[in-house]
Amino acid sequence: MTALPTKTPTKTMVLGVALVLLGGCEIGPKTATQTGYRGAGLNQIINPKLIAAASAIPEAPYPLPPEGGPTAGESYENVKVLAGLGRERFDHLMAEMTQWVAPPEQGCNYCHNPENMASDEKYTKIVARRMLQMTQAINGRWASHVKQTGVTCYTCHRGNAVPAYKWVIAEGTPEPGKVLGNRHGQNAPNPNVGYASLPYDPFAEYLGGRAQIRVASSSAFPNANHIVSIKAAEKSYGLMMHVSGALGVNCTYCHNSQSFRSWNLSSAQRGTAYYGIRMVRDINQTYITPLQPIFPANRKGPHGDPYKVNCTTCHQGINKPLGGVSMIDQAPILRGASIARAVPEGGPGAGVAVPAAFSRPAAMTDAK
Repeated sequence: MTALPTKTPTKTMVLGVALVLLGGCEIGPKTATQTGYRGAGLNQIINPKLIAAASAIPEAPYPLPPEGGPTAGESYENVKVLAGLGRERFDHLMAEMTQWVAPPEQGCNYCHNPENMASDEKYTKIVARRMLQMTQAINGRWASHVKQTGVTCYTCHRGNAVPAYKWVIAEGTPEPGKVLGNRHGQNAPNPNVGYASLPYDPFAEYLGGRAQIRVASSSAFPNANHIVSIKAAEKSYGLMMHVSGALGVNCTYCHNSQSFRSWNLSSAQRGTAYYGIRMVRDINQTYITPLQPIFPANRKGPHGDPYKVNCTTCHQGINKPLGGVSMIDQAPILRGASIARAVPEGGPGAGVAVPAAFSRPAAMTDAK
């Protein structure tokens, strides 16, 4: 029997295989920071190229004019949110919003009727008013999360009429009443949960609602005080996978691998994230969901709910949106009025604030 000739791999073939294997990797130098004891897995790996790209923000349409002079309310009709702002500052903000949000081919006409700028006939104008109020609330009430960097329309929109990253209630299975073929939101690779075999819609309960995220208990056995079912661990972990991907970090950016539930071992970023999750809930529940009747069908999901925000909407793979670059000085009115910051919350029925959990982690998940 004659042996078949073997083919020696060429350099081209080897290179081709290597490129395929490395196709899912980020090529280039990384920055590694050790945040805990060596060997404890407490390193953070950062890709400087991603931060540099995110930091490339657009220039202002023209220099910010001085405050003062006739107000927008005195100069224009039907100004409902920023009537007290000086007309020149108002015009500057409108030019910025056109640059940050409106499609270039439409410009001002995206929100306005050019024949009657005061008209509210376009739904986009009504939405824009509410989004201005939302942005001011984020920079005031949720300063515990956005700090002094603040947010503007560009933080989420990045030049798009609709932010690139948003969510709606998942469509679900064709016949949810049947066991056969019903995945219950699992075993369907989905980027929301890092392509893991986890429920792929953690947003409806945790970012659209106020479900308790913490599932760790002080005991391995059922506890009358522990109000979160262990079954919720999968969906809770799915949300954490989303947060990790949204910020481009691993779990130890907020948690300590010695005890993931322990607040007194966690980093300061966990406190910032705590307020961030509640900020997202407030955005969705107070500002976006009530606009459901205003949005047309093409701006809604399969269940008729409008597009909502999650962590990726602002962060887009970076631990600080836009690489930490602040744009708020070019739109100072978006800082809003001086209002009380959001206060910490305990678990459902717990009435326990975050600081109590620093010394007693169980306070965050106990019923009392």
